[in-house]
Amino acid sequence: MSWSPSLPTQTCGAWEMKERLGTGGFGNVIRWHNQETGEQIAIKQCRQELSPRNRERWCLEIQIMRRLNHPNVVAARDVPEGMQNLAPNDLPLLAMEYCQGGDLRKYLNQFENCCGLREGAILTLLSDIASALRYLHENRIIHRDLKPENIVLQQGEQRLIHKIIDLGYAKELDQGSLCTSFVGTLQYLAPELLEQQKYTVTVDYWSFGTLAFECITGFRPFLPNWQPVQWHSKVRQKSEVDIVVSEDLNGTVKFSSSLPYPNNLNSVLAKRLEKWLQLMLMWHPRQRGTDPQYGPNGCFRALDDILNLKLVHVLNMVTGTIHTYPVTEDEGLQRLKTRIQEDTGIPEKDQELLQEAGLALIPDKPATQCISDGKPNEGRTLDMDLVFLFDNSKITYETQISPRPQPESVSCILQEPKRNLPFFQLRKVWGQVWHSVQALKEDCNRLQQGQRAAMMNLLRNNSCLSKMKNSMASMSQQLKAKLDFFKTSIQIDLEKYSEQTEFGITSDKLLLAWKEMEQAVELCGRENEVKYLVERMMALQTDIVDLQRSPMGRKQGGTLDDLTGPPASLPKQLCHSPPDQRTDGDSQEMVRLLLQAIQGFEKKVRVIYTQLSKTVVCKQKALELLPKVEEVVSLMNEDEKTVVRLQEKRQKELWNLLKIACSKVRGPVSGSPDSMNTSRLSHSGQLMSQPSTASDSLPEPAKKRLWTGVGYTQKTRNRVAWSQPRDWSSTLGLWPSHGGSCCSDVLALSSTWLEVSLPCSCCDIHPGPEHGPLQAVLALCVQTRRPPSGPSVCQCQS
Repeated sequence: MSWSPSLPTQTCGAWEMKERLGTGGFGNVIRWHNQETGEQIAIKQCRQELSPRNRERWCLEIQIMRRLNHPNVVAARDVPEGMQNLAPNDLPLLAMEYCQGGDLRKYLNQFENCCGLREGAILTLLSDIASALRYLHENRIIHRDLKPENIVLQQGEQRLIHKIIDLGYAKELDQGSLCTSFVGTLQYLAPELLEQQKYTVTVDYWSFGTLAFECITGFRPFLPNWQPVQWHSKVRQKSEVDIVVSEDLNGTVKFSSSLPYPNNLNSVLAKRLEKWLQLMLMWHPRQRGTDPQYGPNGCFRALDDILNLKLVHVLNMVTGTIHTYPVTEDEGLQRLKTRIQEDTGIPEKDQELLQEAGLALIPDKPATQCISDGKPNEGRTLDMDLVFLFDNSKITYETQISPRPQPESVSCILQEPKRNLPFFQLRKVWGQVWHSVQALKEDCNRLQQGQRAAMMNLLRNNSCLSKMKNSMASMSQQLKAKLDFFKTSIQIDLEKYSEQTEFGITSDKLLLAWKEMEQAVELCGRENEVKYLVERMMALQTDIVDLQRSPMGRKQGGTLDDLTGPPASLPKQLCHSPPDQRTDGDSQEMVRLLLQAIQGFEKKVRVIYTQLSKTVVCKQKALELLPKVEEVVSLMNEDEKTVVRLQEKRQKELWNLLKIACSKVRGPVSGSPDSMNTSRLSHSGQLMSQPSTASDSLPEPAKKRLWTGVGYTQKTRNRVAWSQPRDWSSTLGLWPSHGGSCCSDVLALSSTWLEVSLPCSCCDIHPGPEHGPLQAVLALCVQTRRPPSGPSVCQCQS
């Protein structure tokens, strides 16, 4: 069976031959698929017409591949049994892992990458290729043919993994670490290889630098369209720090040490990689790759420092400018704010830093709190993590955002849209126009993210405010209920007190205290304040709902998607046009689409900032209401404590009244608690009043008689006796004759059933059946001043 890619149905056991993956200097690479296990491998086969020297190199490549083991170098596999018999010659086959992502050249040729890869893709590629080259060099291997075609992509668990392939030109270093053979691809060859001089591992530095530059900008750094001879004579004139030699639209060759714009790097990475590329693209091989800090071959360690940077990206919502800050693990947020003030002029006290979800950065945490988890070497997301900077001193935001500056070539066609350009220049400048439109879209989306972050922060504050409002309303209702109860209770007490003042206990001090309580609680409640705040919060809630219902309040509202389609279609048509149609042309249509996109951008920005200003106004209202609600809640807490305190005080006074009344059952009873001796009310719970002279309303015969009453309780049948005191200079009093203390006997007697009999002939009064036990005792003690009725024998008749 012959080996032919035109026979896709060829099989070898369970293996079936699929499509051709590519053609190299030595032969073809074809994908094979195992129909039983689903495994896929790439089989590389040499051509028959190889020279003896190339046959030797082919065998060397197989030996090298079989002993290498690194995640960023394509791995060798065992050739399936019987497949070697399909080879058309006696040279061994090379089986390798299959990487379904294709090669890097295919990725770079995608129109979206015409001005370079995204930042995250650049960083992962640099990390992977640097790791692979470092491994090869440690194993004394120089690749010498590093280019996009020899880098393949494999989808990993979290990101794309880059792997180096095609070590056919790789050369093991001899004992002297020098080589004199010349092989390689011209566009990526180091100058010493073109000049067929001795070379070392630094040739791979040049190739790596050229590859990195192309991935960053979308084109090779040194006159990519020139022929090798002219190229060499011109590029060798560059200085040691020049990293780009280009030709403008007028044909003028320019040298520069800076990365050209446009690219997709942030300002910090652009500056750091610019310095790194100056090391990698030095013309002289001995100096190439030497880092000032790490010395010769220190370029890999310098790149590690760049890849390990922790960057905080701050979008100033006042100007629309992104500021990028390298931060350390222990750098505090306050230090970051100081740096922001130096760049923006916004004082630290007025800075508000919000994340996309509307969360404010926590002052006590380090500045790295806003950086996504994950190591930089593992790749970054396509869109950078932004922190949005707001100026709290601003009530409204004015539209001060302008489109980014245009690349030099785009500015040229904006001035001369009818100017004819060669095809290769036309393709490049149209790609830059498309990139400019994409930049407008990204800037618009980022500003809208900032506006939504402000909206999310407003909703968080409003949620907090709503909870406080509900708490305030609930507390107001509870306080009102307590106040109503207190007012009703004290009103009843005042009424009852007034009813018994003629024949009962009186106290001006007590009456005054109760009236002061009644006046004090009139100041509690805060109903007007609560009502006012609730009305303001309801009005704010209406404004917030209106903001959410607006087009800019919805997640998908207000982008430039409708403007990025037409500018992309024209360059794509140009790139895919047949070779015979690739002629000179002008840029009138592209200029028209660019101007249309700029106008659309400015319109969208005005809408965004109108919405942002309304959001800021609502947030300001919410922030003003929060402390006022907190203050009213605090005042209501104090009011509640006041009501509880007054209620406790009044209850103690009522119990003191009862205590005084009960104590008079066994002591001198007066017409008023004010007439009692202060020594009898010495403890703190009793009412304090000045003694006064009480009028004695009893008839004179009652003062001359002694009587003894004996009562029996229904349960205990305990005998309780009362005797008349000898001293009638005061008032008639009652107390236990057997030495009992306080009013316990009276209460014990009054709390049980008392047998009511005929009244004493001298007293002629006893409680009627309509009175309760306690009422009967109190009525006799504090009103009639006569002993409680019951079975008794009056001494005056005995």
